[in-house]
Amino acid sequence: MALTPTDPVLPQANVADLLDGMSRTGFQGRRLGESFQIWQTMLGDPDCTILLGLSGAMVPAGMQRCLMTLAERHYIDAIVSTGANIFHDLCEHFGIRHYRGHHHVDDGELFRQGIDRIYDVFAYEEEFRGVDARIAEFAREIAPFSGSSAEFIRKLGGYAVRELPGGQSLTATCFREEIPVFVPALADSSIGIGLVMARRNGVAVDVDQLADADEITRFVERSPKTGVIYIGGGVPKNFIQQTQVIASIHDAGLQGHAYAIQYTTDAPHWGGLSGCTFEEAISWGKETPTCPRVQVFCDATIALPIVISALVARDVRRRRS
Repeated sequence: MALTPTDPVLPQANVADLLDGMSRTGFQGRRLGESFQIWQTMLGDPDCTILLGLSGAMVPAGMQRCLMTLAERHYIDAIVSTGANIFHDLCEHFGIRHYRGHHHVDDGELFRQGIDRIYDVFAYEEEFRGVDARIAEFAREIAPFSGSSAEFIRKLGGYAVRELPGGQSLTATCFREEIPVFVPALADSSIGIGLVMARRNGVAVDVDQLADADEITRFVERSPKTGVIYIGGGVPKNFIQQTQVIASIHDAGLQGHAYAIQYTTDAPHWGGLSGCTFEEAISWGKETPTCPRVQVFCDATIALPIVISALVARDVRRRRS
């Protein structure tokens, strides 16, 4: 067999050129470079619809502006997120900040001071509860409501834009850019807490999670092909993965996603979905056997700023059919 030699990484002033060089090296640096190349290929494919799975505490960790850039430049077409990321995103929109803290700390003392800890990020519990109450009041405003989480988040994004037009958030950006945001485990978040508060006060609000599964699958079925990008794993990853299975049951299958990227710190040998390889997913029909794919075993707070900056540096433009 003919072998291709690795190349040494040369320092570059342009991060896109740096990632191109890293793709010819080894280990996770090579995978990071390959993810950049596959993402560019997706964006250059006019038939490809790109779905982003978003888990982990990305907004508290400072990734909000990176994610907004993806939406503003239409580097993604739909998002499936944990409820926590959207909640923290709304907090930032309304001026509720997250603060640099430390993971070596007396958590009992933080509790006494009303401070919540997300590894090395701090936030004030009382401010979070204020946003819970705001969500409950919003639910009262749109009641009676029954619909998918995507419809609920769309309305919530419109509310955020109306209440604070100058606010900055992924939710508001997706509202403006008409990018659907699905939150299939909405109750497992502070948004869910706010909606429980509303329901206990007699507000008729019902987020239909089965409508979510149907809507996102129909979104996929309308696409000639799909590409997926997963930040972490969990519910968002499986929710997107299973669209191919649901579509195939209804004779509208695409034989799996056509491109696949994942940034994760989870390993496959534990058997969990977050570390599950795309090769395993092929056995389920979730990815096509020949699809360009890469899993980067790296903290997403390292990978995302680098790869998104490279896409911007190269001024990648979206081609759509």
